[in-house]
Amino acid sequence: MKLYSINTGYFKLDGGAMFGVVPKSLWNRQNPADENNMCNWAMRCLLIEDGNKLILVDNGLGNKQDEKFFSYYYLNGDDSLEKSLAAYGFKPEDITDNILTHLHFDHCGGGIKWNKDRTGYESAFPNATFHVNREHWEEATHPNAREKASFLKENILPMQELGKLNFIEGEGKFSDTIDLKFVYGHTKGMMLPQIQYGDKKIIYMADLIPASYHVPVPWVMGYDMHPLTTMEEKEKYLNTAAERGDIFFFEHDPVTECCTVEKTERGAYKVKERLLISDLVI
Repeated sequence: MKLYSINTGYFKLDGGAMFGVVPKSLWNRQNPADENNMCNWAMRCLLIEDGNKLILVDNGLGNKQDEKFFSYYYLNGDDSLEKSLAAYGFKPEDITDNILTHLHFDHCGGGIKWNKDRTGYESAFPNATFHVNREHWEEATHPNAREKASFLKENILPMQELGKLNFIEGEGKFSDTIDLKFVYGHTKGMMLPQIQYGDKKIIYMADLIPASYHVPVPWVMGYDMHPLTTMEEKEKYLNTAAERGDIFFFEHDPVTECCTVEKTERGAYKVKERLLISDLVI
């Protein structure tokens, strides 16, 4: 097995939305806001080469929306999904499976693209199957008023229309080395892939802990549907990781790819060691 960090680009989101009730005087030291109170965030995916499978977890924002949509998010940097794959010698056609943690647009938008004449949509990964939690699919295709703007039908419905969709029916093994666990604080049924990499367990944190800044339990996003549930879920994962040495992989941290955590004498949690996925060897 080999693991690769795939950077699909950077975008900006309101600092208050990303840090919830945490005072700006605290979070601004971690990820300083610009003059519009916007902070820069990564859209980092994980590529898993395992035997004859090439598995991508999430796929970024994509590029099929209009100029007005992208103007809200201040896309920046030179990274893209295709360039990052090419840096490791891969093409989109090589992807066999795309695990989608959830269907908010910044996690699944890169999987569907316009066809050549822009009359319809096609898969960005023509040989891949998209894997989505069925429970979450129902939430995304019948969204509540608060999440509706995050679930874009052009990102979601073509996966099924193209016959590329596989529903995950419950927690459990995706493969011999990947387990899928569900959480419910950020959105209903978000999947967290847990990869056994030699004697190390790497947990893809998605939006449960989107960045190393969010390791402290009370630091939860304003985007979370159920923030108290998020806090409970975070504490469970943090406690296990501190005891077992699990490695967290961050999707949105603009600087830190991975870290381990530790518990302080006061019972809080903090980053122990910051890592690159390329630092990890079996």
